[in-house]
Amino acid sequence: MKRMNWKLMAGLSVIGLSATSFAAMAQQAADTGGIEDIVVTAQKKSENLQSVPISVSAIGGDKLSNMNLTSLQGLANSVPNVQIDNFANTPQTAVFSIRGIGVIEPDPYAGNTVGIVVDGVPQFFSMGALLDTYDVDRVEILRGPQGTLFGANTTGGVVNVVSKRPSGELGGYVKGTYGNWNRFDLTGAIDAPLVKDKLNVRLTGIHSEREGWVTNVYDGQSMGDKNLDAIRGILVYTPDSDLKITLQGEYVATRNGAPVVVNGGLPGEGNYVPAGTYWNGSLLPMYTSPCAGGGRCSAPDKYYSGNNEVPDVSDMNTYLAIGTIEYNNTPIGDITAVTGYKKFNLFEYTDQDGTAKTNNATRRRTAAHSFSQELRTAFDVNDRINAIVGGFYMKNHFDHYQMYHLDFAVPGLAQFNMQDQDNESISAFAQTYTQLTDKLKLQAGVRFTHEKTKAVATLDYGMNLPALDNPNWAIAPGIGDLRTAEHQVNAGGSKSWDQVGWKIGLDYELGQNQLVYASWARGFKSGGFTGRISNAADGSRPFNPEKVDTYEIGLKADFLDRRLRANLAVFRTNYRNMQVAQIGYNSETQEQYNRILNAGKSKLQGFELEVTAVPVDGLTLRGSLAYLDATYKNFIYVDQGIEYDLKGKDLQNAPKWSSTLGVNYSHALPNDAKVVADVSWSYTASKYYTAILDTARSQVQPTYYVDALLTYHAPDDKYTIGLWGKNLLDKRYIATVYDSVGYMGLTGYAPPRQYGLSVGVNF
Repeated sequence: MKRMNWKLMAGLSVIGLSATSFAAMAQQAADTGGIEDIVVTAQKKSENLQSVPISVSAIGGDKLSNMNLTSLQGLANSVPNVQIDNFANTPQTAVFSIRGIGVIEPDPYAGNTVGIVVDGVPQFFSMGALLDTYDVDRVEILRGPQGTLFGANTTGGVVNVVSKRPSGELGGYVKGTYGNWNRFDLTGAIDAPLVKDKLNVRLTGIHSEREGWVTNVYDGQSMGDKNLDAIRGILVYTPDSDLKITLQGEYVATRNGAPVVVNGGLPGEGNYVPAGTYWNGSLLPMYTSPCAGGGRCSAPDKYYSGNNEVPDVSDMNTYLAIGTIEYNNTPIGDITAVTGYKKFNLFEYTDQDGTAKTNNATRRRTAAHSFSQELRTAFDVNDRINAIVGGFYMKNHFDHYQMYHLDFAVPGLAQFNMQDQDNESISAFAQTYTQLTDKLKLQAGVRFTHEKTKAVATLDYGMNLPALDNPNWAIAPGIGDLRTAEHQVNAGGSKSWDQVGWKIGLDYELGQNQLVYASWARGFKSGGFTGRISNAADGSRPFNPEKVDTYEIGLKADFLDRRLRANLAVFRTNYRNMQVAQIGYNSETQEQYNRILNAGKSKLQGFELEVTAVPVDGLTLRGSLAYLDATYKNFIYVDQGIEYDLKGKDLQNAPKWSSTLGVNYSHALPNDAKVVADVSWSYTASKYYTAILDTARSQVQPTYYVDALLTYHAPDDKYTIGLWGKNLLDKRYIATVYDSVGYMGLTGYAPPRQYGLSVGVNF
């Protein structure tokens, strides 16, 4: 594998391409034939991407639309040193990892290390954070700690999503897509000026559905079906040139099939089911475990799982409201106030053993809401110094339950867990930019944050409860309703923390559109309490915040009359008191245990190289190359009384190498029509996923993907017709695996080949 990686690196160096992951997809500028400027808001102000001293990639909304990516997860394997996944048995829960810093835990108590920001509003919960990317202007991915401007829980970085705004002109579009797996999408938007130059509105909607690519051995039906409806409205009021008020609301309803769990069990484990056996009158025999043999799991040509116990249901409703006031040229600067409120509820069943045998299943519900308020002002201190100063407040709450039937351990045994948690955060921040000379700029920022968490977690056991979809599902014989009876285990507590983060950096202009920079940033992730408990001690003992210090140097440069762009970032991160999710199963006590450990230290170092070239008009070459060395520096790990020294072991979800290559060609036709062709290739090295000990079964194989699209644009873009495909070589891969020794390997498959036809009409 090492030989192949170095060949890959050498090959990319020879061709000289490595590039902005299909990120910032270098659009051609018609007047110069060079690479257009890309405007981002990575520093909470509109700037040219090339002048921002941060490692950041920007993916345009048109690219997302053309490739028919309906969620952020579609960007997986396309942005250097960025992993976008989900937990093995909870597809609604996002697992983001940037430069090896991420959280792999399905319940909301674990928090995030990568901030998801939607139109200026941070999304606290990882549930539902794999956002639907319809009618998006761009997605910016910032690597490294961003705590000064974006607050806590951004130690890995930030994914900044910006929705399209009203244009002020009457118009819109309708787009339909049909693809394999019976996929059907319908999206549309309409812009309308309600009061000329004063009041504009944009309404957008999407419907997306497809069948799942996994077959249920119990009844032969598809598993993992998707069905999404969403609507968004944005109203912009500009009474004068200095004042802009934006109100937006969004509702998203998903009615998906239940989460799919693939059984990667081994003989002797609690959930192992022999291949070829039939259970409960199943239509098909049990499939072979993808982890058979005890080594790294391998995806088969045809995907199977099983569900005989619970309804095929995963329903989620999300409501989002945002109010933004921008008031410029006031005596105290340009003022921005952003108010956000989000509410969601998720209800789903899961057949946790992934077979037709009655082994174990869950019924889960989560209800949560979050309110945030940011007030900031940007002003000039003098001709050489400008600053951003502000304050931020967030309050969120969630309550969650899980009813878990553990028939594989003891027939009839059930475990009921409830979580109730409140979090509150208040912070003040300042960021300054000082022009030391005409070419040298100093950046310095600081943020003070006070946080408080209050948590309650309970655990109860019962025998012979009704089926999970029975109206009396929580009534335990001899005990009563487990939701209201005196709880057998009652844990939790209250804890507050004060934290200070900062950033200091220098950037120097070498020449026109050529910048070098160096920075030191400190960030932190919030502490908390374990919610999914197995005993009172785990739920009453808080885990403390983790801290990172990242040192980064970088180059952003355009050459050859802006026909060649090269961006390079080299970094080293010291990671202390890091939070590691421990999820395990004790086969002797038949107890599943969960806790957040404050591990010792780790070091992360590497680079991201992104290059874009436009050698001739109409042809864009792009690619990227990233390296990551992420290992524990000091971590003595104890599991079931056995002590392990993990110094030098790899962190989870941190592949050493990743790269992309791409070609985009635009060919002009008569009457200003054109055809655009795009082909991209991506590679991600192997990584460990959801296993602290880096076991063989927790290793995910390297991946290679080829995607392509061919789009015809009619004159004046009146309509478009596009053919698109993802994973064109139909590679079959393991996407996620949670290695619970003695229980089984909970495995998830990556999507097979997808392709389709899209037709859009603009008006």
